[in-house]
Amino acid sequence: CKTCHWGKDHRDWEAYDIGLHGTVYQVNKWDPQQFDWTKKLADADYVGPTCQYCHMRGGHHNVQRFSTVYASMGMSMADRSAPIWKEKRDRWSSVCDDCHSPRFAKENLQAMDESVKDAGLKYRETFKVAEDLVKDGVADPMPKDLCPDWSGQHIWS
Repeated sequence: CKTCHWGKDHRDWEAYDIGLHGTVYQVNKWDPQQFDWTKKLADADYVGPTCQYCHMRGGHHNVQRFSTVYASMGMSMADRSAPIWKEKRDRWSSVCDDCHSPRFAKENLQAMDESVKDAGLKYRETFKVAEDLVKDGVADPMPKDLCPDWSGQHIWS
C-alpha cells in the first residue's frame, strides 16, 4: 500500500504507521505467530490490522464501497442522513467490530467525523486569509505552475 499511499499529497501510510494499528504491525510483522502471511486474509487471526484487513475486506481494491468525501475536498458535504452514508458507516462499524466493541467503533468514527469537520473549517479559514492577502495586494499570487494541490487530501490523512 505504501508504494502509492504515502507522501506529502496524502499521508495515509504515515498516519497508519505512527498510529496504534501501525505500531502493532511494525513490532510484530516478522513474527509468524502474529502474522502468518501464508494464510488468506479471511482465515488469518492477526494481532493487529494491516491496511488490507480493513480496506480490502472483499479481497480486492474496491475501496469506494467504504469511501466518504467532504466539502473541503472539492465535493459537496456528505448527506449523513442518506441511506448510502448509513450503509458505509455500518460497513466500517462491522470492520471495527471484529476487534472492538460496537460502542468503541461508533464513538471513534464520530470523533473522526468531528475532526474532519474541524480540519475542513480551519482549511477554509486559512485559504480565505491567503486569498484576502492576494486580493489586498499584500501578497503576490502564486504562479499557476507552482500552485499546490488544494484538494485537501493531505489534511485528512
